Amino acid sequence: MESESIVYGNIRDWPSDSPAESRLRRLLNKQVLDALPCGDAWPFLGREMFSCCQQPGSGLYQTQVIHFGASYQTIEYEWKLWVAEFEALLKRLYWASAVVHLETELNGTHTFRWEAESENGLHSPQDGALRVRCAWEREGGLRG
Repeated sequence: MESESIVYGNIRDWPSDSPAESRLRRLLNKQVLDALPCGDAWPFLGREMFSCCQQPGSGLYQTQVIHFGASYQTIEYEWKLWVAEFEALLKRLYWASAVVHLETELNGTHTFRWEAESENGLHSPQDGALRVRCAWEREGGLRG
């Protein structure tokens, strides 16, 4: 059996003083996620792997949290491509921070963190180029 890799994490928006602005950002983020490929096509990022709460009181207090997860066959060998797709997605979303956990059978667990580096620490799709501060951590292997 081939090695399996598990990828999961979240993308966090930022709270706003304006309920209308928050609703608009949530709606636009949802539209971007809904436009991702789905079905039999093998994309690195697919619509089915993302989920988020849309309505206050149902898992949404002030900050929208987009959560995601998927299993892959040894994705670590194509990790640069996966990260490129993920960063292309981030460019189209409203967000303040993102974290991705990569669990591999052979190479352990890695945690990648993105923080928006704009003046106010927030990223908007209108910002154009992605300016992030990315750090990663590594733990030991999953199986001994």
